[in-house]
Amino acid sequence: MLVTHRPASLLGSAAIAGLLVVGLGACSDDPERDESGAVTDGGDESVFDIAVGDCITDSSTGQVSDVPVVPCSEPHVGEVFHTYDVPGDTFPGDFTQVANEQCTPAFQEFVGMAYEQSALVYTTLEPTAQSWEGGDRELVCIIQDPSGNVTGTLQGANR
Repeated sequence: MLVTHRPASLLGSAAIAGLLVVGLGACSDDPERDESGAVTDGGDESVFDIAVGDCITDSSTGQVSDVPVVPCSEPHVGEVFHTYDVPGDTFPGDFTQVANEQCTPAFQEFVGMAYEQSALVYTTLEPTAQSWEGGDRELVCIIQDPSGNVTGTLQGANR
């Protein structure tokens, strides 16, 4: 993943990082999931298999093909709260507008208050030009608490 910063004017008081998805790497330590799909035992999840409700433990910058996930009852840096398949055949390059149109309203629904008023922020996993050519269109929105790790979900946090 490659971290890119969104302009503060779009975020209220905090700048967030956008994570750029690359590669088609396979996971060697896949997480275990229950019948509902929730992570029950942590591991490395392919960025192509990450899902709403997954909690991640690493906010590293750069390009990645796997993301470490844990049950949300364990400390984590972020939680996937929304995914969106970007339409079209032309690689957008900059996903800021799509993120604002998709993640920001989903954030309000997930947290219970407007993004601009919240103490929380979000970041995104975004396709690269290479993964786009391979059919990857998914934008992944991840909520974070800039003050540090979270234990439990941020759904309905209303802060």
